[in-house]
This record gives sequence, C-alpha cells and structure tokens, in this order.
Amino acid sequence: MTLRGRLLLAFLAPTLALLALGGFLLFRASRNVLERQLGEALSATASTIAAQLSPERVLSVTADDAVGEGSRTWRSLKKTLEVAQAASGARRILVFDAERRARLDVGGGLPPGAEVPELLRDALELEVVFAGQRNASQVLFKGTDGAFYKTGYAPIVQDGRTVAVVAVEGSAAFFGPLADLRNAFIGLAALTLLLLAVAAVLSARQVSRPLEALVRAAQSIGRGDLSSPVSTAAKTVEVSALSRELELMRAGLESRDRQLKMMLGGVAHEVKNPLGGIELFSGLLDEELRSPSPGLAESREHLGRIRRELDYLKRIVEDFLAFAREQKVTRTPFDAKAFVTSAVGHLQGEAAGRGVTLDVDVPALRLEGDESLLTSALVNLVKNALQVSKAGQRVRVVGREERDHGALEVHDEGPGIAADLQARVFEPFFTTREKGTGLGLPLARKLVEANGGTLSLESQPGRTVFRLTVPRAS
Repeated sequence: MTLRGRLLLAFLAPTLALLALGGFLLFRASRNVLERQLGEALSATASTIAAQLSPERVLSVTADDAVGEGSRTWRSLKKTLEVAQAASGARRILVFDAERRARLDVGGGLPPGAEVPELLRDALELEVVFAGQRNASQVLFKGTDGAFYKTGYAPIVQDGRTVAVVAVEGSAAFFGPLADLRNAFIGLAALTLLLLAVAAVLSARQVSRPLEALVRAAQSIGRGDLSSPVSTAAKTVEVSALSRELELMRAGLESRDRQLKMMLGGVAHEVKNPLGGIELFSGLLDEELRSPSPGLAESREHLGRIRRELDYLKRIVEDFLAFAREQKVTRTPFDAKAFVTSAVGHLQGEAAGRGVTLDVDVPALRLEGDESLLTSALVNLVKNALQVSKAGQRVRVVGREERDHGALEVHDEGPGIAADLQARVFEPFFTTREKGTGLGLPLARKLVEANGGTLSLESQPGRTVFRLTVPRAS
C-alpha cells in the first residue's frame, strides 16, 4: 500500500469506528430512554384505569355476559374501558385474571374466559405486577400492522391481593422519528466521512508529495546523478529536515566524487611523468650496457635517476592512499608543548642542514585529539616551511590558548604565496613545485578536520602563517 493510502486509512478508519460506535450508543440510549418513558406512561394509564374498576364486578364477568347485547355489568365495564382508550389513545386495553384469562378486551376482541397467549412473553414482568406493583414489558413487540407496541400493566387489588391485571398497549410511535434520527445520523456520518476523506486526501497529498520528491531524488542519486540539488522547501519540519540531510549527503557525495575524479586525473598525470623518465633512463641504461665499453659512471647516473623517479612514484602512491583513506580518529587528551616538541624534534637536523633556525614556543596546554594524525599534519606544515626558507631565516611553531581550543601556528619568512593561489593550496594535486604531489596540504587539512579542528592560511611576502586549531581537553 502506498503512503498516501496508508495515511488515508489511518485517518478514516478511526473516524469511521468512532462515528459508528457513537451513533450506535446514541441510538440505543435514545431508544432506551423513550422506551422507559413509554412504559412509565402506559403503566400509569393502566393504574388509573385499574382504580376505576371494581374487583368484584371484574371477577363476575363470564363468557355468558358477552353474549348478544351483553349483560349490564359487562356493558358498563366495557364502556369504562372504551372511554379510557379514547382518552389515552391506547391500541388495546385488556383486563385478565390471575389465571391469565381475559375478562374484558377493548381493541383485542378476546371474549371473557379466553386465554391470552401473548402474556407469555412478559411472564417475568407479570410476576412483579401480581406482587402488587405496576410494571411494563421490557421489549417492544410488532403488531399485525407492522408497527411496534409496548404494554403497561397495573394490578387490581382486593383485600390486599392482586386478583386481576389491567394491560394497556400503546404504540411506540417514537420509533418513526427515532428511525428518522438514525437515518439522519447515518447521512450526517456519511457526509462527514466524505468531507474527512477529501481533507485526508489533500493532507496525504501534502505529506506524500515532498516524500515522493525525496524518493525520486534518492533514486536519481542512486543512478549516479549527483549534480541535481535536492529541494529543501518542504512545509513540514520533519520532511524539511530529511530534505536537508539528503541534500547534505548529495553534496558530500558530489564533493567526494569530484575529489576522486580530480585525484584520479592528478595521479594519472603525476605518474605519467616519472614513468616517462623511468622509460627514458632505463632505455639509456640498456644502450649503455649493450655498448662494447660501457661507462660505469654513466650507468650509475642513469640508475640513480631511475631510482629517484621510482621514489617519487612511490611517494605519489603513498600520498594518494593516505589522502583517499578514511581516517579512524582516537581522541585522547595530550600536552601541546610535549606534542609539538616531539613532532618537530626530528626535523631539527633537516633545518640545520638548510641553515634555518627552527624554534618552538608553545605553552603547557591540554588539547584533545589523535596525536598520530595531528603529528602527520604538523610535520607536513613544518617541512613545507623549511623547504621555502633560505639559510639564515627562521621557522617558528607558536602555540596559544583560546577560549574553547588551542591554536598552533607555523611561521616562516619565505617568499609567501601569491594571493590568487592561496585559495587553491588546499586543492588536491595543486602544487607549484616541480616534484610536488599537491596532496600534502589537502591531507593535512583533512587530518585536522577529522579531529574537529581547522587549518587556515595567511600569507604575504616574508611572512606565511599556517594556523592549526585543536579542541581543548575537557
């Protein structure tokens, strides 16, 4: 099932269940209240009629009293019931004795002494009536006309004993309006569901459209299209956040893909030059060795050039692998002064060989990071500074404490970096040196950023500063 279908189902199913349950409970409650009120009214009417009837006269009525015009007693009692029927609007008024045999029946036509089979349905209710209390049937019954009726009962008491019962059958006419109310409620529920369905469809569309757009964007990224940005103009916070994360992922993949292509192109270009030199000098060496009198000095020179080209080729591969490798960072607290002294200590010999002074001025400062990775980055920066410095110049490594991090700066007094090149020095394979791989500074920045720090550059003739920041230990 689609997301839109699930949202529609999740929205409408509880609403439908709530409306159905609410309508059913409302209908049952209304019906019970009306039934109870009708039963009270009918039993009250029966009690009023019972008060007007003499127990002796009722019990004296036999089947013979109804023959022909009927006896005077029978006609008088029947007249009383007919008046009561007209006044109350009852369908039937029945008087029966303790043996459940009819004595008088207005509206039902039963002769005196006839059994009343319909009383069997109200056997439990009649036990209460014969105990001296009025009562009403608990269930509605359907008459021959298809309408619903209810019966109210009241006792006729003689000497404290119930000798007969008056039964008044009344129409449950409220069932018509109640049925109309039910039908109206069903119609209202259907209309409500229709409006809710329209609202749910519109809401589901508002939710599903940006998600469907994200799915298409993800599929596009999966197919390798990293150039099309993901729209983050979503109306909901959650979808907007998801869009931003997907766009960040796309941008990261695009950057990584661009760097990979750049690295592959750079490696191919850089490898081509030493391979060409190796091919040239190996050919010269081969010719020299094939000559009648090979020159040992020239052969050694060619072999030395081949080895230098191989060393350069090896350095290219190592730098490339180091830059391409995902760095695993293990951060631990360390002392900045001891760290810098150890990292640049073995470069003092190279500095002395170049006639360059290498100074360290770092306070006792607790930093946090991966010392091995940060050592590689710092050594790379100091080596670059030494290579651009001339005899008599100075390279300084200066440290200072800042609010939430420590800063290590590598200063040199070399020629500086042109302003138009400063923005490119951290690009992979960009170099101004003949034998440079162009991966040293990009790798240094990558290692520093992996430790949660930054690497920046300030340069002018006679003063170049690479600034490396590392988080302070907590």
